[in-house]
This record gives sequence, C-alpha cells and structure tokens, in this order.
Amino acid sequence: MEQIRMKLQEAEVGKVVQNEPLAKHTTIKIGGPAEIFVEPNSIEDLKKTMDIVTESGVPWRAIGRGSNLLVGDSGIKGVVIKLGKGLDHLEVDGDIITAGGGYSLIKLTTVISKQGLSGLQFAGGIPGSVGGAVYMNAGAHGSDMSKILVKAHILFEDGTMEWLTAEELEFSYRTSLLQKKRPGICLEAVLKLEKGNREEIVAELQKNKDYRRETQPWDHPNCGSVFRNPLPHYAGQLIQESGLKGYQIGGAKISELHGNFIVNTGNATAKDVLDLIDFVKKTIFEKHAVKMETEVEIVGVNE
Repeated sequence: MEQIRMKLQEAEVGKVVQNEPLAKHTTIKIGGPAEIFVEPNSIEDLKKTMDIVTESGVPWRAIGRGSNLLVGDSGIKGVVIKLGKGLDHLEVDGDIITAGGGYSLIKLTTVISKQGLSGLQFAGGIPGSVGGAVYMNAGAHGSDMSKILVKAHILFEDGTMEWLTAEELEFSYRTSLLQKKRPGICLEAVLKLEKGNREEIVAELQKNKDYRRETQPWDHPNCGSVFRNPLPHYAGQLIQESGLKGYQIGGAKISELHGNFIVNTGNATAKDVLDLIDFVKKTIFEKHAVKMETEVEIVGVNE
C-alpha cells in the first residue's frame, strides 16, 4: 500500500492520506480508517487515481458526503476516493443543469429553486452529493433522480468513461446499475428541470425541508433511512408498531422521532448499529412476518 500511496502522491492527484478515520467523513460519525484516502482535485485527477488503483489491483470504493453509509469499525481496506471540492462544479443553461458528482444536493436544491427551476424540490434536506444521489437513485415526496436525470458521466474501474442515460442506468427503487451490476463513479449529472414560479418553488422546497426537520432526527448524527420500505408496508411504521422507537444498543439508538432512523448518541460503534439492525429485522419478522432489507450501504464489515 505504501507503493500505491507514493504513486498517487507523485501523480499529484490531490489529497492523499493514510489511515484516515472515516468517522470524519460519514454523517453518522462512525467508521474506522481508510488504508489510503484520496480526494482528487478534478475529473482528470480522479481518472489518474482510478488508473493507478486498477493497475495495482487493490480494492476501492468511492464516497460522497457520507450519508446513507455505515463503515465498519475496522475501516476499509484499499483505497477510498472522496468526491469533494474538485468535483463540485455547476453549470446552468436554461432548464438544463450540469452538476459535478461532489456537489452538495442540499446546496443544489437551494441554488436552483432561487433561479425558478422546478423538479428538485423533493431533494430538499437530503444530505448527500449529486453523485451519491445518482448512485442510489435518491428520492422523497413521490419523486427521485430517475425522473429528472438526462444522463450521467460515469467512470468505470477499467478507466473508461461513458455518458449513460437514465434508462441505461437501470434505475429502480433506491438502486442503479452502478451499485453491483457495473460498479462506477458518477462524475457529473445532467438534469432536465422545468421553469416555474420562483416563489412557489422556493415555498415547496422549504415545506419539504421543514417536514424533514420536524419528522427526522437531524439534530443527531445518523445515516438517513436505515431500511428500505417493504411495500406496501413502511419501515418506520412497522418499527413504531413493534414498540421499538427509543430502543438502544450501546451508543446506537432507534430515533424516537422516526422509527427508520438510527442515531449515534455520541459513542456508537458500527457494531452497535449492526446489532440494532439485526434486532429490528428479527423483531419485525417475528411480529409481522415481513423481511426487512437495509437501504443504508454497509462497507468494511468482515473484511
């Protein structure tokens, strides 16, 4: 790994650090170290990084703003690539916008709504990046990224870069082609919005943000929705009906505000969260005969 670190530093791809605590880079403030942590300065530097990583044959993964992510206490082996400041560009051309994969989704919704562009109000309050939103097909309030995405610029681990349409990304509920079928990094996304009444758009966005603040525990570190909704049921409702709100293991606690959120009360470990997830799965199955699946991405466990 030392040789890879030296190659990355010699290539001047951006920030390169060994044993970077990933708790600093996840919204739930949990996670062991990344063997090598890279924050590229640009798309070109990200491609250089991927070329070095692929040539070396070490495992890798990309992260954005660290929401919807639970990193194991032992950390992540290999290289962790963070899409941040070097990939947070934004271009607006009429009702078409191009946003870098590292651009904050919350910031984007605010900037765009003030320009009288409609279609992103559903994302108000989602604490992720544009790249992560494409990767997960993030959504809320009856809409998601698949409804507004024209195409996304993807870097694959073999070093090739392609523009894929929404159809080619094979979006479904909180999933895309990029997760397992063809792992890749969303470098930038082109979105098609609609021109509308600025005041109405801003008001709708604020309403969605207020709803999230009132119903979700954003005053405590968390990773967002933990479980997928096992339709026609809703995860939060099943957890509430099972009397699990407020249940705690170690420093991890099921939010009393919303059953589908686990909060870090201050000293939670990934093991605490995983034990709590297993307890919820077991309880819901016993009480309702419903199998719960996680929405949060779990990495660095049992490595």
